[in-house]
Amino acid sequence: MDLKGKRAVVTGSNSGIGLGIAEELARAGADVVINSFTNRDEDHAIARDLAGRFGVKAAYVQADLSKGDEARALVARAVEAIGGCDILVNNAGIQHVAPVEDFPAETWDRIIAINLTSAFHTAAAALPLMRAAGWGRIVNVASAHGLTASPYKSAYVSAKHGVVGFTKTVALETAGQGITANAVCPGYVLTPLVEAQIPDQMKVHNMDRETVIREVMLQRTPSKQFATTEQMGGTVVWLCSHYADQVTGTTISVDGGWTAL
Repeated sequence: MDLKGKRAVVTGSNSGIGLGIAEELARAGADVVINSFTNRDEDHAIARDLAGRFGVKAAYVQADLSKGDEARALVARAVEAIGGCDILVNNAGIQHVAPVEDFPAETWDRIIAINLTSAFHTAAAALPLMRAAGWGRIVNVASAHGLTASPYKSAYVSAKHGVVGFTKTVALETAGQGITANAVCPGYVLTPLVEAQIPDQMKVHNMDRETVIREVMLQRTPSKQFATTEQMGGTVVWLCSHYADQVTGTTISVDGGWTAL
């Protein structure tokens, strides 16, 4: 799928799902801005690597997405770096696990800010650019937890349900304008962070690798297989293609059947 000439901003994208999405957008020919809250040499090296491998413009822009002004400034700085923002992928997110009565209020606020409110700020900054161009794609990375729930994840589940609702609202406000808004809802994706959890889970449950993956980590996943970051990226690329011109205001689950249960 050819996205040459399109400019993409992917939040929370110096590793994991976000980087996988940025890679597939670059592979399809889009110029990309990647982002996180750090500002290390290795962050900028990732952008240089994308540019070199795929022959596109790529830049790293630091922004703390818990702060609304920085989230909006990310879009402005992306315009300076690659010339525009035709595609916005809101992927940044954090997690914390605790019962509601023990959940730290400041942690709740930070999860809601990064996982939900940042998508509002970046979309608000990007939509005028998309309307002026007569074309745009907003893809919000929600979660299976945007469609269902688990105990002890109250802030994350609330934020991801909010992302799904926000996506539908943006889709209605932009219908017929050449702009689409959709949410992708992954289940368990094999990222470096998840990979690092497997040895600990093996020790805790006294199981071999395949058993702990199948019976513990993917217990709620009918396929008993992780999704990959490449699959996540490919889903986003498809949503940005002309094939998905009439796909808007919906959720696409990449969860091995989790939410079909």
